[in-house]
Amino acid sequence: MNTSTLVQKVWNFCHTLRDDGVGYGDYLEQLTYLLFLKLAHEYSQEPYNRETHIPKNYSWPTLTAKVGEPLEAHYLATLHKLGQEPGMLGAIFFKAQNKIQDPAKLSRLVQLIDAENWISLDADTKGDLYEGLLQKNAEDTKSGAGQYFTPRAIIQAMVACIRPQPMKTIADPACGTGGFFLIANEWLSGTGEWLKENQSWLNRDLPKLNKKQKEFLRDETFHGNEIVPNTRRMCLMNLFLHNIGELEGEPSVERSDALISEPKQKVDYVLANPPFGKKSSMTITNEDGEEDKEALTYERQDFWETTSNKQLNFLQHIVSMLKVDGKAAVVLPDNVLFEGGAGEKIRRKLLENCDVHTILRLPTGIFYAQGVKANVVFFDAKPKDGQTHTKGIWFYDLRTNKHFTLKTRTLKLDDLQDFVICYKPENRHERTETERFKYFSYDELIARDKASLDIFWLKDDSLDNLDDLPPPDVLQQEIIEHLEAALASFRDVAVGLAHKG
Repeated sequence: MNTSTLVQKVWNFCHTLRDDGVGYGDYLEQLTYLLFLKLAHEYSQEPYNRETHIPKNYSWPTLTAKVGEPLEAHYLATLHKLGQEPGMLGAIFFKAQNKIQDPAKLSRLVQLIDAENWISLDADTKGDLYEGLLQKNAEDTKSGAGQYFTPRAIIQAMVACIRPQPMKTIADPACGTGGFFLIANEWLSGTGEWLKENQSWLNRDLPKLNKKQKEFLRDETFHGNEIVPNTRRMCLMNLFLHNIGELEGEPSVERSDALISEPKQKVDYVLANPPFGKKSSMTITNEDGEEDKEALTYERQDFWETTSNKQLNFLQHIVSMLKVDGKAAVVLPDNVLFEGGAGEKIRRKLLENCDVHTILRLPTGIFYAQGVKANVVFFDAKPKDGQTHTKGIWFYDLRTNKHFTLKTRTLKLDDLQDFVICYKPENRHERTETERFKYFSYDELIARDKASLDIFWLKDDSLDNLDDLPPPDVLQQEIIEHLEAALASFRDVAVGLAHKG
């Protein structure tokens, strides 16, 4: 059975649960529990004989042996028991609940999972299955899961530009369902069809890792934070299905707010798309990962400025995470490029203390969150020696006269090919300007009002040529994007005024 058929088979069962009020996210959560138990059982058998740390009375065969209400009762007991276990097991089942109230349908789902020999599927197939389910969940706008899903073409281009090396550490302080880790893992291991299909212009031979490098990639490369328990468990499952992490190991993703304290360790690379909301995450959270409304915001000694703007705080945190020669590629909304006050001070500090060398202006219509105008900011950490390290920034405009939607004109890696080629990952000091790729010196940038990095130079053709407008669905989506962005700006102003009052 190929991946798409398997995804459809597993996903189709969700439709029978919708009448019971089980949403996509809840269904995916239950699949995570059951799939993990089935895989663990398969690993415990010949020829693997691996220790799974799952108590015998709560293993997979104890579920398949029951039906109806006895199954439901035992499933509840299993979730509760495994949530108290240490390591990866406890992380997957933390605060787990049964959302399938119909015992007959729960039994059918157990049978569905039991029918497949999951361990015989290669990592690509298992991983693609779960990624396919995560994407379907993200596409369900009502679930809100889209905020945790970054378009894979964007991540692939970011990884292709950063070019992570073996035996190096990679972090994402708001890792969602683990998309950046998966694409970086494919880059380092040489798996992933996108690498093979685009090998010529990516200008890279597929790597061959030795045993030590493979073990480091599996167990030590990736370090993440995810504050939402359900999203974290999906992330861990996603990584596990892609051979990242071990059944008996400690989870590589912490269930915590990364902004609360200084980084525990410095890393070589940060690849991230932090939450777009402006509300501060620098608050105390309870054991469920929920925000404590009465908590005071924290002030960090390693931050340049104290601000309630979540995006600016993540940017400062990422700078703190990097080793002295570390590299970062971060998706940030437009306001980070032009906002005054703390935003301006942080921008100036970033330009001084790091080498901010490239900004990719992203098109609208590519994120599941409406009204998002974003960029990818690439920068390298530098020694704290009092020098100004940004000499100039190259801007690539992928927004002007570019039209995308989530359904009819989705962003593909091909759309980012010219950017990656212009970036010259193998030697970015040999760049040349093109129509969409322009260089601005540090002196030019710092002289702009508020040191704004919100720069465009291409003419919007649609303003002059009414006969050459985008298709109606694209035009409609762009109007919605602009209105959503305007509403978000008004809300930010209102919140700011309320705080001052």
